Amino acid sequence: MTSPSSAPRSARLRGVAGTILYFAVVAALVVFLFRLAPDTDLTAATTIPQQQTTTTTTPPEVRVDAPTYVAGDEPIADAAAIILPSVVHIQTSTGVGSGVVYDNQGLIITAAHVVGSDETVQIRFSNGDLRTGRVLGTVPEVDVAVIETDPIDLPAAVFNPAKPRVGQMAIAVGSPWGLASTVTAGIVSAVDQTNCGQSTCAAMVQTDAAINPGNSGGALINRAGEVIGINVSIFTLSGANDGVGFAVPSSTVLDYARAIISGEPLRTSFLGVDGTTASSGRAGGLITEVLAGTGAEAAGLRVDDVVVEVSGVPVVSWDDLVAQVRVHRPGATIDLVILRDDEELVVSVTLGVRTEELS
Repeated sequence: MTSPSSAPRSARLRGVAGTILYFAVVAALVVFLFRLAPDTDLTAATTIPQQQTTTTTTPPEVRVDAPTYVAGDEPIADAAAIILPSVVHIQTSTGVGSGVVYDNQGLIITAAHVVGSDETVQIRFSNGDLRTGRVLGTVPEVDVAVIETDPIDLPAAVFNPAKPRVGQMAIAVGSPWGLASTVTAGIVSAVDQTNCGQSTCAAMVQTDAAINPGNSGGALINRAGEVIGINVSIFTLSGANDGVGFAVPSSTVLDYARAIISGEPLRTSFLGVDGTTASSGRAGGLITEVLAGTGAEAAGLRVDDVVVEVSGVPVVSWDDLVAQVRVHRPGATIDLVILRDDEELVVSVTLGVRTEELS
């Protein structure tokens, strides 16, 4: 037996040559594969990334000529654009207020308490014109007044006499604190809401649109830019807007404004009874006296009748009854729902004219 070191020299040479050939073939194969995939990163599979690469994203191109507003997308802005040319700023001897152009012949509607006892006021129009206006007439009981001045080339407001809906959009436009052409927005909070003050007692539109001193006489409008009321007062514990404002409804405004313009006697309606709020049983206006020669007497109303409804509007207090009567002009016929001896009756009454003796 021979050891490996004693093997013939030729055999050892053949073994070395075979080994060299083997590695040469392997090297050639590696080069061949590398050329087949020259873009392959051979280190990617074994390299652990230390940090993510941040990719910079180019922001989309902004078209400066692209429209940013489409009519109808901003109903408050659209409505304000309609009414603003028709709203005026009013300066009186005691303060400031607002008004609304009734027609382009120079007639302005405002609140009676804005003009007070003044016979003339200063009017600043939306185009900057300053003019003197003469107070044509006032009806303090419903807080409506009309001022006249020279004709002006400005659009008249459109008054919508339909009763607004609770919850619909309401926009107040006027001069709160003397800041002309101010717009605030909210909703109609209530309708036929009784609002009684020193000389006024009427059924009004309630809104949470911000109303402050100086807004009085200005417009309360709907989303179409139509006047649904004239702003007149607020209920507040702070002295400023607490979200409870009142406007005389357009139906009442138009009724009395037309009477002022036509020169009719400026009297409000009169039922012909006296009374108080019912203190027991069903809420309503309790009649304590029926005056002779009045529509109430002619209709057969009696002492102790409780009025619970006037022409479809519920009545829960004496002030409610007074306010609902004021909504109607003298000569109108209204339907009262009354309670008499626990029986509900409907009585039609033709309203008379309130005189100084009956005021």
